[in-house]
Amino acid sequence: MINEDIEGLLEQIALDLKSLLQAQLRTDPVMIGIHTGGIWVAAYLHKKLHLADPLGELNIAFYRDDFSHIGIHPRVTPSNLPFDVDNRHIILVDDVLYTGRTIRAALNEIFDYGRPASVTLVVLLERSGRELPIQANIIGKSMTLNADEHVKLTGPEPLALVIKKSE
Repeated sequence: MINEDIEGLLEQIALDLKSLLQAQLRTDPVMIGIHTGGIWVAAYLHKKLHLADPLGELNIAFYRDDFSHIGIHPRVTPSNLPFDVDNRHIILVDDVLYTGRTIRAALNEIFDYGRPASVTLVVLLERSGRELPIQANIIGKSMTLNADEHVKLTGPEPLALVIKKSE
């Protein structure tokens, strides 16, 4: 387990996000969390920012480019976007940004629902090893890990970051 003040990171992310939205004059944004850790982070931020629309939940299992290699989890839940995405400013939230493939899949799914005005990417943790040119707008913490290490957010209560070695 990483000895990290997750709530402190979330507080700073909320402040940074609020400042960014104000600077870009983005009013009435909607928030979408990526299943599962991204939803936990998004729930905290959604509450902190007092957003009017309900929190959207995205499950990108069917949009992954490694679907044929890893298969699908037997209990995949559907995405839930309880708002129209057309011309909306979307805040997309995930727990860990690693290769960029999860975010690419999330963007593909969002665009299947419509064409947003903008997408702001917020991540709790950014780690080394990007494979696609994806960059978060707001990052709670950056970290370099070895190729055989993986970081995962566990929760929802309490939230904790765990580093594991690949087997």
